[in-house]
Amino acid sequence: MKETFKLVSREHGGKGCDLSFLNKQEAVKIQNFHKSFPMYAPTPLAKLPATAACLGLGEMYVKDESYRFGLNAFKVLGGSYAIGHYLAEKLGKEISEVDYQTLISDEVKQQLGELTFVTATDGNHGRGVAWAARQFGQKAVVYMPKGSAAERLANIQAEGAEASITELNYDDAVRLANRQAEEKGWVMVQDTAWEGYEDIPTWIMQGYGTMGLEAYEQLSQMPTHIFLQAGVGSMAGAVTGLFAACCGKDRPIITIVEPEKANCLYRTAEANDGQRHFVTGDMNTIMAGLACGEPCSIGWNILADYADHFISCPDYVAAKGMRILGNPAGRDDRVVSGESGAASFGCVAEIMTNPELAWMKEKLGLNETSRVLFFSTEGDTDQENYKAIVWDGKYPSKAF
Repeated sequence: MKETFKLVSREHGGKGCDLSFLNKQEAVKIQNFHKSFPMYAPTPLAKLPATAACLGLGEMYVKDESYRFGLNAFKVLGGSYAIGHYLAEKLGKEISEVDYQTLISDEVKQQLGELTFVTATDGNHGRGVAWAARQFGQKAVVYMPKGSAAERLANIQAEGAEASITELNYDDAVRLANRQAEEKGWVMVQDTAWEGYEDIPTWIMQGYGTMGLEAYEQLSQMPTHIFLQAGVGSMAGAVTGLFAACCGKDRPIITIVEPEKANCLYRTAEANDGQRHFVTGDMNTIMAGLACGEPCSIGWNILADYADHFISCPDYVAAKGMRILGNPAGRDDRVVSGESGAASFGCVAEIMTNPELAWMKEKLGLNETSRVLFFSTEGDTDQENYKAIVWDGKYPSKAF
């Protein structure tokens, strides 16, 4: 398949969907729960002024989630908050009434008994769920789609979970996990939603709000643009919702970036018919964390009303982003970013330097005055592939 860039833009008019569950007040409450964990610390906001100048931009900021809870990815924010919220409800309490120390206590364990949390993942979400379950003295079962990295499987198993790589794609692995939950009385912890399964995906999205709130508070001035990579759209929806709630009509221009081989949000935005559109079959993109074919309904509702642009892009932009972030210009902050984490950054770097994409740069309003915020959502969670790309030049940048 010929590698291509595609862009669809949306006009927003009238009142958007309800953002009250993602607003700053809620985000502060959720962050307070995360702050109760002894290993909590805000992740750094890297600044890349020299790199921005090289690319023809004003400023570039990258939220570096490789430092999150020692797990090298942001996903644990969603899994830990969702499991915490579920346990609080089992105790008959509000989430604001419990904290980390409460939930790991022997008294609470005796009250709750042994629970099993189950999920499907390419790696980072499953590791976060496994870690949270272990912290709270509970069990986790994790199913991974075919092609998942052995290192990511080992990291999940190291957290005490029962984990395996299936012969299914991501969305079918989700269905497998859900069947197991229904048959065995396990608790499904997934960041995608469907009819009848919306509470836990909502809590996961809220958990991601801690990352967005940290960035919001670390910025000395608001960005003009935010670029967010997306799989099912939960993280993208959470960050979009927070900034839209905080900034109102003055929110930054928000662009969603997906791999062309798993561009379900782009397809949904392009169709613009009120229905979600899916990608099926193998989604063999290097951006494993974004290889999702079915949009999260909750995330899509937010993106439909508040995201301005949707981009479908080739795999090589992720590799380009990894190389630039690992070797920025001048004395800029270095960021070790994995294939999914670097996707949006690499996409913008290609748009700014490829003459064939001048039309896209103009459409997005990117120029030397732009202040652009990115979220590097994972570090080198597959170290072998990271080295192959950054050291050995796998997936070289190329014009199309």
